Amino acid sequence: MARIEGLQMQKPKVLVADAISQRGIEELVAGGELDVDVRIGIKPEELLKSASEYAAIVVRSQTKLTSDVIEAATNLRVIGRAGVGVDNVDVEAATKKGVVVMNTPGGNTISTAEHAFSLLMSIARNIPQADASVKAGKWERKNFEGVELYNKTLGILGMGRIGTEIAKRAVAFGMRILAYDPYLSAAKARSLQAELVEDLDQLLPRVDFLTLHMPLTDETRHILNARRLALLPRGARIVNCARGGLIDETALYEALQSKHIAAAALDVYEVEPPPPDFPLRQLPNVVFTPHLGASTVEAQESVGIEIAQAIRAALLFGEIRNAVNAPSIDAKTLSVLGPYLDLCERLGNFLGFLAPKRAERFMVQYCGKVTEYDLRPLTRAALSGYLRRSSGTEANQVNAPSIAESLGLDVIESRQTEPGEFTEWVEVSASSPSSAVSIRGTFFGNKPRIVLINGRHVEATPSGAILLLENHDRPGVVGHIGSLLGKFNVNIASMSLGRDHQGGAALTILNLDSSPPQEVLDILSKDPTILSARAFEL
Repeated sequence: MARIEGLQMQKPKVLVADAISQRGIEELVAGGELDVDVRIGIKPEELLKSASEYAAIVVRSQTKLTSDVIEAATNLRVIGRAGVGVDNVDVEAATKKGVVVMNTPGGNTISTAEHAFSLLMSIARNIPQADASVKAGKWERKNFEGVELYNKTLGILGMGRIGTEIAKRAVAFGMRILAYDPYLSAAKARSLQAELVEDLDQLLPRVDFLTLHMPLTDETRHILNARRLALLPRGARIVNCARGGLIDETALYEALQSKHIAAAALDVYEVEPPPPDFPLRQLPNVVFTPHLGASTVEAQESVGIEIAQAIRAALLFGEIRNAVNAPSIDAKTLSVLGPYLDLCERLGNFLGFLAPKRAERFMVQYCGKVTEYDLRPLTRAALSGYLRRSSGTEANQVNAPSIAESLGLDVIESRQTEPGEFTEWVEVSASSPSSAVSIRGTFFGNKPRIVLINGRHVEATPSGAILLLENHDRPGVVGHIGSLLGKFNVNIASMSLGRDHQGGAALTILNLDSSPPQEVLDILSKDPTILSARAFEL
């Protein structure tokens, strides 16, 4: 879980556009805190017309949340996908709009793994074809001779939750496991009794069966193309219950037709449903199911409840669970990082008023116990605060990285081991080729404080109206500033002074009860003792 910004004060309205379990609906309406609108099978034109009404939209795989819909949904904060994949959601458009996209990665794991393994057994023993033959009044035992799974080698592409469950079942059947996953550790592979193979081209020639459990990305699209299909041994069998597009279907048709691939089982397709002239339909050695991986009573109830709870947490408590476009943290970690999220956002916002124009690098440095945690939410908070100056309220923790990328801003995160004067601190900085600005913050008790600006010691509260001055370190400057503000009825709440050396350049930071009028800044800018004057609100 992590914090979500922009919570609405009115009763949030939720659209359930695709069928989820009744218990999921009940979870959404519990307590009457959400206005839930169930419109299963809503037409695209109706969705586009009414999208602006909703703070959250829940979908499965039928409803398409395109960039047009997301753009029209001006109040949208959360998209919930009751399932694993988000192919029907334009995640990039949602991210740019600052909309959190959440899914339910664990709810249908067992269901999909069991379906994939059922298909594996079906193509090993030709069960669907034999069933059809008997129902047609035939008795063709010799035509449906199969192969055993025992002592065969199974290649698993993708060892996430589902791939892991497949491996457990395959081991129980006496199969050898070869695993390909760039993110799987060797220790984890050993615990699953799998051999980790780093090069896919080296894995393929060694397998009898191959099953895919990877997301569809630019890197994995057509990961099984004609060249790689040719690397498989003659007589190999393939199962795809993951994503259409992982296999080049044209190349698969040719490999099946030539009998180089003995059989294939597909639950997902590049176009769903496949068109009437889908070439693979013509082949007798292919088994099809209509995207049934998650279609069990247990899985649908589980994902319905899980996405409903995630939507409630986001809209009512500002927490994010299982987001695909923002980092997630559990509740215990959030209780620790919560104050830092606020501090980082305030430091970033402060920096935005001081940073050089066309900054090329934005850096966040951390020191202390906070470095033991995942720092991505904190860095996003700092970045979103920083970008508010250029992007307004549209910048938030979801879309901040994409905004930074569009600006050509290099974002750097680092951990420091030398605490210096304070054991716990966060420092944000922005730099261009010609200049740089840095601000360091920490906590006095549980109160956030700014303690360094460009290396000069200060003590200021990062909130409210602030007047920041650079001036020559001369007697009478502070009195002059106080008198000037008093003349315009602006009260000083607190003041902090810092200087590099006696008589040199000094830094004066004032927390004010109200923002000074422009006339004050104009007068200060003409004063020869004042090098610069900035006023802003945090």
